[in-house]
Amino acid sequence: MTDQSATPFLDIQGLKTHFPVEKGIFFRKTVATVKAVDGVDLQLRQGEILGLVGESGCGKSTLGRTMLQLLEPTEGSVKLEGRELVGLSGSELRAARKDFQMIFQDPYASLNPRMTVYDTLAEAILAHKSVHKSKLPEKVAELMNKVGLSPRFIKKYPHEFSGGQRQRIAIARALAVEPKFLVADEAVSALDVSIQAQIINLLANLSREMNLTLIFISHDLSVVKHIADRIAVMYLGRIVEFGPAETLFDDPLHPYTRALVSAVPVPDPDRERERQRILLPGDPPSPLNPPKGCTFHPRCPYAVEACKASFPAWSHQGNRQVACIRLDALD
Repeated sequence: MTDQSATPFLDIQGLKTHFPVEKGIFFRKTVATVKAVDGVDLQLRQGEILGLVGESGCGKSTLGRTMLQLLEPTEGSVKLEGRELVGLSGSELRAARKDFQMIFQDPYASLNPRMTVYDTLAEAILAHKSVHKSKLPEKVAELMNKVGLSPRFIKKYPHEFSGGQRQRIAIARALAVEPKFLVADEAVSALDVSIQAQIINLLANLSREMNLTLIFISHDLSVVKHIADRIAVMYLGRIVEFGPAETLFDDPLHPYTRALVSAVPVPDPDRERERQRILLPGDPPSPLNPPKGCTFHPRCPYAVEACKASFPAWSHQGNRQVACIRLDALD
């Protein structure tokens, strides 16, 4: 998926992350391979918010972690502002991490329970920035204010905060190194609905204020709709549709995207009763043994023999790209 209008800020080409399945006690051998990410091309502009959506197990989180080199890719390229991240040495990668950070799903698990908020944020600042210790309280207070928390809480521990407050601390820690690129992996899925809205608004505002490029990973399309500029729909390790959020919601093209959009609740009871939900047969295939050709064809009501031959090339439909050869049948 290419964007010819400008040099991409993030450029991912042919990215694959496979995990070997081994058996044996003394002599271990690989008997299968989990193809968690199986050939992803993606380009983003600086300051853009991308929603990455799909069912659980489709490879969203693995893709996010591979982008940031938390997982080593099997093959492919990840370039941030033209710099190749794949293959960097340990010291080079550590130095580069000031430009990209991750916000994890469970803020309690991602925060050290034995460290106060002050120690957590100060550690992040000192790891990548040359700041005199006398300036640390000021920097920590600034971060707390930025995420909507009072600086008077800096001596407290993670267990003394609510889930939403802990996620704000996790966001503050990610911002401590002044990154250019953030990946938020299911950052609101563990929170109450009212708190979800607050965190989504916070991330959207921070992205605009700091010109942050953000990839927001979620299985919930209704959440992604309110924050993303563009959406990438992922199925079994591959992206099957990519385009502007509003257009994708109003007129989804890929059969899988249509099924996802049909499952999003409508806040109007009358419309909710009248609309038709698209139910897909069966379960997603195992990434251990993905179907040949289009990986969606076993569940697709429009599949033909040609769908089993090879994964479809990208079809450009206006400002969208779709991996499907049966668009004519979807009209």
